Amino acid sequence: MQSDPTTASVAADEVIQIEADERLMPALVRGHDWSATPLGPLAAWPQSLKTAVGIVLEACQPMLVVWGPQLTSIYNDAYLPILGSKHPGGLGQPAAQLWSEIWDSLESMVAEVLAGRSQSVEDMPFALAGGPTNDLRWFSFSFTPLRDEQGAIAGLLTWAMETTGKVLLERQQAADRERQHNLFEQAPGFIAILRGPQHEFEFANHAYCRLVGQRELVGITVRDAFPEVEGQGFYELLDEVYRSGERYVASHVPIRLSPAPGLPAVERYLDFVYAPTIDESGRVTGIFVEGHDVTEAHLSQEALQSHARRQALLIELGDRLRDAQSPADLSHAAGEILGRTLEVSRAGYGTIDLTEETITIERDWNAPGIRSLAGVLRFRDYGRYIENLRRGETVVFADAEKDPRTAARAAALKAISAQSVVNMPITEDGCFVALLYVNHATAREWTTDELAFIREVGERTRAVIERRRAEQEVRELTASLERKVEERTAERDRIWQNSRDLLAVVDARGLFVRINPAWTAILGYAPEALLGQHFLQRVWPEDQTATMDAVAASQRLTGFQNRYRHRDGTARWISWNTSAEGGLVYAYGRDVTAEREQAEALRQAQEQLLQAQKMEAVGQLTGGLAHDFNNLLAGISGSLDMMQVRIEQGRTAQLRRYLGAAQDASRRAAALTHRLLAFSRRQTLDPRPVDANRLIGGMEELLRRTIGPAVTLEVDHADDLWITLADAHQLENALLNLSINARDAMPEGGELRIATANRRLDEASALALDLAPGDYLELSVSDTGTGMPEEVVARAFEPFFTTKPLGRGTGLGLSMIYGFAKQSGGRVQIQSRLGEGTRVSLLLPRHLGEFPMEEKPTASAGVSIEPRGKTVLVVDDEPTVRMLVVDVLGEHGFAVLEACDGAEALEMLRAGMRIDLLVTDVGLPGGLNGRQLADASRELMPRLKVLFITGFAETTVIGSDQLEPGMQVLTKPFAIDQLVARVKGLVEAGGD
Repeated sequence: MQSDPTTASVAADEVIQIEADERLMPALVRGHDWSATPLGPLAAWPQSLKTAVGIVLEACQPMLVVWGPQLTSIYNDAYLPILGSKHPGGLGQPAAQLWSEIWDSLESMVAEVLAGRSQSVEDMPFALAGGPTNDLRWFSFSFTPLRDEQGAIAGLLTWAMETTGKVLLERQQAADRERQHNLFEQAPGFIAILRGPQHEFEFANHAYCRLVGQRELVGITVRDAFPEVEGQGFYELLDEVYRSGERYVASHVPIRLSPAPGLPAVERYLDFVYAPTIDESGRVTGIFVEGHDVTEAHLSQEALQSHARRQALLIELGDRLRDAQSPADLSHAAGEILGRTLEVSRAGYGTIDLTEETITIERDWNAPGIRSLAGVLRFRDYGRYIENLRRGETVVFADAEKDPRTAARAAALKAISAQSVVNMPITEDGCFVALLYVNHATAREWTTDELAFIREVGERTRAVIERRRAEQEVRELTASLERKVEERTAERDRIWQNSRDLLAVVDARGLFVRINPAWTAILGYAPEALLGQHFLQRVWPEDQTATMDAVAASQRLTGFQNRYRHRDGTARWISWNTSAEGGLVYAYGRDVTAEREQAEALRQAQEQLLQAQKMEAVGQLTGGLAHDFNNLLAGISGSLDMMQVRIEQGRTAQLRRYLGAAQDASRRAAALTHRLLAFSRRQTLDPRPVDANRLIGGMEELLRRTIGPAVTLEVDHADDLWITLADAHQLENALLNLSINARDAMPEGGELRIATANRRLDEASALALDLAPGDYLELSVSDTGTGMPEEVVARAFEPFFTTKPLGRGTGLGLSMIYGFAKQSGGRVQIQSRLGEGTRVSLLLPRHLGEFPMEEKPTASAGVSIEPRGKTVLVVDDEPTVRMLVVDVLGEHGFAVLEACDGAEALEMLRAGMRIDLLVTDVGLPGGLNGRQLADASRELMPRLKVLFITGFAETTVIGSDQLEPGMQVLTKPFAIDQLVARVKGLVEAGGD
């Protein structure tokens, strides 16, 4: 049936004209100024719009109409809670303006509706403005297109419902379920949820999965998940709980479960509850399973019960053994306890004769129908296990026919009702002396607890039997005790009378109560003359205090020596040993006067020998130095004399020859002093980061020329070699010296190998070398030469010790290397065997600082540097050296100031003199050494450069570490050009 348009229009007008009752919007729509909107006056609205508005205003659900080109909004009373504070201003607004904050989400949907496609959305979240808060709210809504009289889409109708409460409730329920799930997962016991009459797994926590092994559960029925449980009654229990709706509680129930598919089932014990789950109608929908694996507790409880039972049996055994009189009764009592407890055929105890390999049984316990084995049996008649028993091993076999030791004799064992056996050896002082045995007529497995019980019974039985034997021996010993005491008393008296050492008994007051005759022979006193006297009366006066201190500390002295006064007034040295018992002190003294006199004479002789050796070493040192320096001074002084003669003669052409000879002798003298300082570990070192591989590579050609063609040189460079901090020049000298020694040890030629390696020393290795634990660089030189015996290796580092012929060596080479290594924080080791060659290893500490890949060239005397305006202060207490340095630097263009000691130099600086470089000796007189002067100078001039010149390493002043930036050290004697190069290099370097 079609409606009359006129009638529909009238109905719509009536709705719009509804008088206000509980609804607000009809009056607001009627009174709104629609002429200000694209819709125009209300009277001019098309009938289609009026109809839609009438439907909206009549509806109980939240509804909204948007119409016209701007989608002007008209809504009903139910829509007001959605709008919040947007009402009443939202009436007549374009939809894009009304919902501007969410229009990006709605625009595409509105476009679809205007194209004729309705839209519907459930539980869509929006952050709406105008509500009580700006919190997120959820809505379900639909958009339906509205057509005008011509059939064109002119607007849309929106039905909306806020679902925020429903969404939040569902989320809360989901969170509750998740929290419950997490609680189940974290529960210490196992939990599972089963659904339906087939008991299908809906949930199982981690504890449940650990119990049953990692197998698929969720969605699987119990019968399919656990086929191995068939026949154990669990399926039936679940069916009954589901049928009856009554919970089932079980404790310590055994179940056989497979730990993983395909593996045999193992027995576990469970405490569990099957609780039915009920829905709102009271219908059982599933079963909640909760429980704990109590296997360990069950087994512990069983073990405790078993232990209690066996403890009771052991108490009974103790009572039986206490009452038994003979060893046969004892062994029978033990056998009966074992036999009844273990329910075996036979148990007994026998003694062993290892020589005959037999066991003697006096009496054993036998079950009804089992004959006794009392008598003597040979072990080898029943198998090959006597050797196991000899070693103290328990022999156990469950079936004589299957054990390789008894298979050949199984018939003999079965004939004596011993198809399964436990033979437990009883040992005394490591010897096999007795055997506790348990036999069973048929095959039987023996558990660990049973073996432990047998061992306990055996030990107790053996202890009682041995105690009874010991008691018999005590009774026999007691019978002859008085006679033996008399004999030993007589022996003791003879010893007392005939002893050649002092024997005495002193009471608590320190008074002699008994003295033996030796006091007369050793100290001249009759025994009766000393009785009742205090022992200190005869102690030498100077030793009385020490004696009382020793006695106060302990009445049990060992080897304590003091002097006693002889009757003639002289002193005698006595060595005492004492013991205390029953308030008396028993003292034994031996006269050691002659021994001490001999020891003193020996000590004096050793001191004289040591002094003579020292004087010989000093004489050797001074003689060698005098010889070498006389030769060098002869060259220097002779060259100077010839230079003077030639100058007076005007023959200056030969001056260079004599000058070269004097300089060469000076350099050799300097080298000799450096070697002496090296082995004394007081040489001046200039430690810098050194790459040993690069250093060896730079020396390789020199080394090949030095060792000659008869010796093959092999170099083994370690990869990623650590850097060390050392004086590179001294390291080169050490390597060259070791190579020459190796060459000399191979007169017929051979192989010389130089190797580097990284060594990490732990505490034990470092302690053996007297080094700190840590990382070290190792440089080793090995040869295939004659080698050295142990006594030569032990003295190799001694100064002036050499095995080379006279004139071939000074004996300072290895001493110098040893001193250099130790001064650098390392060590030297020698490994050598006569006829097999020698290996010398140099250990130097690893340097963890930066290593310059390329050394900066040092300015030399030949470099053109303009020193004009640069001032140098020279401080040295040696006038000749000071004069030389001042003259040399003055000739090279420096302004030079000089001072004879640190105090004078410091006064010059405090007076305001500005200098660019301080050149100072280290060992200055007057209480202010060179290092102290440098530190004080840097307080006045922080950027001042310092050059230390020294002929002796003042390590306590300069220190063993690297010098501070802007400081260098130069060793005396030095070449003039070396001094000039150092000075110009420091001045040219500028600021730090």
